[in-house]
Amino acid sequence: MLVVVTTDPEAAVDELTAPDAANALLQRVAAGDQRAFSDLYDLIAPRMLGLVRHVLKDHAQSEEVVQEVLLEVWQTAARFDPNKGRAVTWMLTMAHRRAIDRVRSAQSSRDRDTRVGIRDLDREFDSVAENVEIRVEHERVEKALSRLTDLQRQAVELAYYGGYSHSEVAEMLSVPIGTVKTRLRDGMIRLREEMGVAS
Repeated sequence: MLVVVTTDPEAAVDELTAPDAANALLQRVAAGDQRAFSDLYDLIAPRMLGLVRHVLKDHAQSEEVVQEVLLEVWQTAARFDPNKGRAVTWMLTMAHRRAIDRVRSAQSSRDRDTRVGIRDLDREFDSVAENVEIRVEHERVEKALSRLTDLQRQAVELAYYGGYSHSEVAEMLSVPIGTVKTRLRDGMIRLREEMGVAS
């Protein structure tokens, strides 16, 4: 019974000899044998991909993880100790751990995004409190306006509450535009003082 068909159609690895073949190939990889790595790749990559896909579900990410693990196998093959286990088990354990790390990383990222999203949600709007604040502020402004001279108050009310331009206010009050600007400036200074706003 065949487990893996390599890129060479005539080369096949028997289930019983696969663990021994992987051990021998990994030892040769540890010595820098690129051909051995190619054979090891053909032997283990399909099985590793199946394991990683079972964890990640996403084919593209699974391929990426397998490539990372096989690169790590190439770089760390000398660390494998055949007295502590089989090469296939060592490599598949690495792949499984890397896949679990990828899942945890994705979950951590989603959790972080959720926390940020919750933090940035608008707070509940308290219309009663908002109305009270507006009313109190309105009363403060009315009180401050009452302390202006009649001429200043007229200019301020027409320009800021009425939305009229300086020239329109001048025409409505039958005064030069310079006079309107002076009344507005003096009125705004007085309002700031009355309301305790720094200028």
